[in-house]
Amino acid sequence: MPTAAIRVLSVIPPMTQLNTPYPSTAYLTGFLRSRGVPAVQEDLALALVLALLSKEGLQRVAACVKALPTSKQSTSVQSFAAQQARYLQTVEPVIAFLQGRDATLAHRIVSRQYLPEGPRFASLDVYVDDEGGDPLGWAFGALGQTDRAKHLATLYLNDLADVLRDAVDDRFEFVRYAESLAGSQPTFEPLAQALAAPPTLVDEVLQSLTLSAVQRHTPDLVVLSVPFPGTVYAALRIAQTIKKQAPQTRIVLGGGFVNTELRELKEPRLFDFVDYVTLDAGERPLLSLIEHLQGQRSAQRLVRTFVRDAASGEVRYINMMEADIAFAEVGTPTWDGLPLPQYLSLLDMLNPMHRLWSDGRWNKLTVAHGCYWKKCSFCDVSLDYISRYEGASASVLADRIDAIVQETGQTGFHFVDEAAPPKALKALATELIARQTGISWWGNIRFEKTFTPDLCQLLADSGCIAVSGGLEVASDRLLALMKKGVSVDQVACVTRAFSEAGILVHAYLMYGFPTQTVQDTVDALELVRQLFVNGCIQSGFFHRFACTVHSPVGLNPEEYGVSLQPLPPGNFAKNDVAFVDPTGVDHEALGVGLKKAIYNYMHGIGLEEDVRSWFPFRVPKTTIQRHRIARALAHGVRS
Repeated sequence: MPTAAIRVLSVIPPMTQLNTPYPSTAYLTGFLRSRGVPAVQEDLALALVLALLSKEGLQRVAACVKALPTSKQSTSVQSFAAQQARYLQTVEPVIAFLQGRDATLAHRIVSRQYLPEGPRFASLDVYVDDEGGDPLGWAFGALGQTDRAKHLATLYLNDLADVLRDAVDDRFEFVRYAESLAGSQPTFEPLAQALAAPPTLVDEVLQSLTLSAVQRHTPDLVVLSVPFPGTVYAALRIAQTIKKQAPQTRIVLGGGFVNTELRELKEPRLFDFVDYVTLDAGERPLLSLIEHLQGQRSAQRLVRTFVRDAASGEVRYINMMEADIAFAEVGTPTWDGLPLPQYLSLLDMLNPMHRLWSDGRWNKLTVAHGCYWKKCSFCDVSLDYISRYEGASASVLADRIDAIVQETGQTGFHFVDEAAPPKALKALATELIARQTGISWWGNIRFEKTFTPDLCQLLADSGCIAVSGGLEVASDRLLALMKKGVSVDQVACVTRAFSEAGILVHAYLMYGFPTQTVQDTVDALELVRQLFVNGCIQSGFFHRFACTVHSPVGLNPEEYGVSLQPLPPGNFAKNDVAFVDPTGVDHEALGVGLKKAIYNYMHGIGLEEDVRSWFPFRVPKTTIQRHRIARALAHGVRS
């Protein structure tokens, strides 16, 4: 007798992205279907936002606002209350505009008479000149109506997000929703208390959407993919709802957050909400779990799976050693079932490179599994998503691209590799050109010398529009310490080659690395300034270094001149670890100036000023000559 098929529903929980689906469910759904498993997917993150940002949703928000005492109403809430009727009138047309369904509304939006304007619109004041001119004229000119309107509409949505946070749920954000409840949280107690509390309006809407999805699909197994700490609380609210209404449904938790922070999971209370927790690439653990649910495999033969023992109540880790599914055999991701026309194209940042993360719906695809370099000392090089490097042939990748374009009708791709290998990119670009595929793509790379001007031009000819990569500390001493494998001069030449090929460049930057001094930081900012001035990079962002338990710094701190502080006791998440740096630098204070400087550089402001002017306190004069990058470019230094 044939075994009954297990119906699988993969869910994207709030909050990830509003402009495009997070790719984990697309990968898992495509893989499971390739193995004959009936699999569907839902994006409850997008569904939640669309339900809240509707006329009916805002009416419910308005009721929450009305119940707040005036003394507890923030400026954002007061502004909403004063303009409530206009918000109710405009919210659904604005959503339709951001979904690309009503482009003509741009003319009314840019008039500045249509949208109610809250505190977020104050950011426009920094662009007004002494004569009170057009605050966005420098960015959009006389034309650019659609982009101008998109930026204003994004400010409008951000105002509404502030109202949701201040009047409805103080954990609400469009991206980092309730992040502090889960991220590097040693104990489950904050999540347990939040999940036991009476539901907020946001919770109620999410519960309703969850029940609707379960009723539509009647799954036997629900897969909750949690890539970030800001998706954990909502995922467990979803699981809580399913357990109450459909207790026979099995629930499995996996994703990037689990893979990095729950590797030593001992907390039994998590299993009040989910039945299984799986580690690393999900294909093999899911297959083994499905076989178990079909009665074809015992629980003792699960792969990389945590369960709660029914007898003892303790958490057990089961790992029947089986080879992972080869990257070339995982199949083609599918977006079937996701409401692609309903995603919102937002324009938070006016910088043309920076906007790619929030504007447009990108088909997300991986060129290779893992990282071919896997040496950087700040990275989780000991974990599977970095350490296990596997590629696929250019023809296989191009076939996947062709299939995705055929399915979605959209030709924009974001390659989401840790660092796309240059050899594979060259082969893929050659294949795309030969097939005349005609896609646009961007992705993350290492700024290594392999990216010659000829290769950069080949990538541009194949459709590459932008790349991002890690310059990190912009200090040759610290780059060597972190085993980055590049020098500042090499980065300058590589990024210039990309820029000259018409490819936008974003630099990931870091501060607070072990033994980084104030002088190192000031000098690094000067080099970043020069990279902007010389047209090497167009965008960047400074991240504060965080030491993780799985990185070389966390595993061997003495090699980097620091000592680790004891981790707080707990049996839940474990990732970031505090450390003592003998330099004693106040990196938080420096970070304010770094972020202010990079924001202005991305808008072409302050590029000729002394970098010390960005800091509200005395810092050393930079020891880097102001024309170092120009000289490096002139000499063509590449190593």
